[in-house]
Amino acid sequence: MIIQLPEKVKFVLNTLREAGYEGYAVGGCVRDSILGRTPGDWDITTSASPAQVKQLFQRTIDTGIQHGTVTVMEGREGFEVTTYRIDGKYEDNRHPREVIFTSDLLEDLKRRDFTINAMAYNEQEGLIDAFSGIEDLKNKKIRCVGSPRERFTEDALRMMRAVRFSAQLGFSMEEHTREAIPPLAGNLSQVSAERIQTELVKLLVSDHPEEMRTVYETGMSGVFFPEFDAMMNTPQNNRHHCYNVGEHTIAALENIRKDKVLRLTMLLHDVAKPLCKTEDEEGIFHFYGHPEKGSKMAKEILQRWKFDNDTITKVTALVKWHDDRPLLEKPAVRRAIHRIGEEQYPALFEVKRADTLAKNIYKREEKLSYLAAYQQIYQEILDQKQCLNLKDLAINGRDLIQLGMKPGKEVGAVLEEALSHVLEYPEDNKKEFLLDFVKNSRKN
Repeated sequence: MIIQLPEKVKFVLNTLREAGYEGYAVGGCVRDSILGRTPGDWDITTSASPAQVKQLFQRTIDTGIQHGTVTVMEGREGFEVTTYRIDGKYEDNRHPREVIFTSDLLEDLKRRDFTINAMAYNEQEGLIDAFSGIEDLKNKKIRCVGSPRERFTEDALRMMRAVRFSAQLGFSMEEHTREAIPPLAGNLSQVSAERIQTELVKLLVSDHPEEMRTVYETGMSGVFFPEFDAMMNTPQNNRHHCYNVGEHTIAALENIRKDKVLRLTMLLHDVAKPLCKTEDEEGIFHFYGHPEKGSKMAKEILQRWKFDNDTITKVTALVKWHDDRPLLEKPAVRRAIHRIGEEQYPALFEVKRADTLAKNIYKREEKLSYLAAYQQIYQEILDQKQCLNLKDLAINGRDLIQLGMKPGKEVGAVLEEALSHVLEYPEDNKKEFLLDFVKNSRKN
């Protein structure tokens, strides 16, 4: 098997070889090359020590030198070059207490997580596949190198990585690998929220976000996302729904494009339903107030997972308004856009559509027709550049002060009153008219 190595990777490997050391491209870049995917980066493993690597190249960065990793800079590109190593005892289900450098490539490969990530390649020896990674690629299997229990005990995050790779590659977990997760899932509590977040996002924006079901079935969500377990155990006895809350959520994830904010929104849009569930005298379930409460819960969950404020703001707003349904009249839609915020559109339409497609077929066409009409009215309002907020109002605070008003709350209240009028009658957004409107309203 021949892999086309980038010229800069060839240069690094040839430099190591000419100095008498072994060097191979290793891990994900080899896997992706075999699959015909473009590697995100190229990692290199070598028999040379970190000090020897630093001597061979002009520009290096000590990115993880205690674990044997030196980043070699070639132009503006960096290549992580790591010395063959054996990991010492893992004390925190995440990091080895020490690493021992070795001159044996196979010792280095056997410590890696999955067979498809434990292959190495250079142009002289070709592919080194000691753990049947090629076979697992052909069979579309995620299999641990050696004992799954040992690999997952060493590093608990590998359990999430197993599901994430399944989602990204469309593979399934090999039986023993999957069976090893439930007894060890609790160890994820020792993994940082940032690491969990990274794996979760990669899973969500993959081609197979339905792998969230595996996260639940293996017990992992119970550790870092117990709200999802509650969703998976909350039925929706309601003619609008054909799934429980969790399965509806998974279906909604599958019906929206691969975008971090949109996928997180669908994951969390019904997170409050288990807490908001009520049952009427006919045995029908209702979930009154779940968007508002869900928005607050989404904020707490995203903060727990250490997301940035921008993502939190966008997701919580979309969760809050995902069920908002204004009348299909321009004044009502203008008020909705003002109330919800222009910045939430057109993402809100995508959220609403995905939500609708994840429900029962009961009145689905009617709901989709409503959404199409809503979107059309929204677009007409934008095309006509109608006023939707104070910054687009034809008057401002300075104009009111010139009328004799004192700066303060009254100015803000009068501007809001003028905006309310303009949202109803957009043609009145003219300075002269609004100043007369303000004068008349003050008289009354």
